[in-house]
Amino acid sequence: MHSRSIFALFALLSRSAYAGKRGLAWPWYNSPLDPGVLNNGDGEVVAIYDWETYAPPTSTGGTGGLGFIGMQATMDSDSSPVAELASRQAQQGWATVFSLNEPDINGITPAEAASWYIEWINPLAIKKALPAVTSSTTSGQGLSWLSEMISACAGACYFDYINLHWYGTSFAAFQAYVEQAHNQFPSYTIVISEFALNNGGDQVAFFQSAFPFLDGLSYVLLYFPFVATSPSLLQANDPAAVTVVGTGSCLYTNAGGPSAAGNLMY
Repeated sequence: MHSRSIFALFALLSRSAYAGKRGLAWPWYNSPLDPGVLNNGDGEVVAIYDWETYAPPTSTGGTGGLGFIGMQATMDSDSSPVAELASRQAQQGWATVFSLNEPDINGITPAEAASWYIEWINPLAIKKALPAVTSSTTSGQGLSWLSEMISACAGACYFDYINLHWYGTSFAAFQAYVEQAHNQFPSYTIVISEFALNNGGDQVAFFQSAFPFLDGLSYVLLYFPFVATSPSLLQANDPAAVTVVGTGSCLYTNAGGPSAAGNLMY
């Protein structure tokens, strides 16, 4: 592993509030792009994840000096077999693992998630995040699902962070959601692994407010704006995401440089 990546991984565990918290949410189709473009070495951007347990596909074959966080986003998959979770972590040397992606809206009960987590995530002797939940306010989803999972764990799930996603209409709504999560789970550190305005919103203005807000919260460790790709790659590979958020939150231009949103990462 590159020495800069080792340093970045260590930094994920030892950083204080106001230091670098920003990360890249890196899709599977991003092989034409270089994560190093958004890592200027000043320590603001420190992490990268790709919703998988394989290393992120990049134009350079590396992580741009960022600490890679493996994610077992589903209970099992061909691309990230859960039986290979521990071996991939050992081979790649992650310091942190994310678990299930939005199980609260994908038909996985809190009890099922707790049982799966205890079997597969608990044994990893690294930092761990509970499943990433949506900002849905429907009963049995979002924060209420997370609360039910923690109860189902009955103290047997070992974790360091709760993991949140948010999509909505304003910075004020985002701020209220983050504060609500902290008030509901005051003892837990938060990572936010996806967030952006709904399609039609001014993503750059939103991030201009959201980034300093999150930087100032001691209970937020990491945050990942959606999404570290280009408009053309997003449109070609994830039209559903374009419908939800548009392309204004893409951190790259079609030429591979930082977009207006991407320039805010520095």
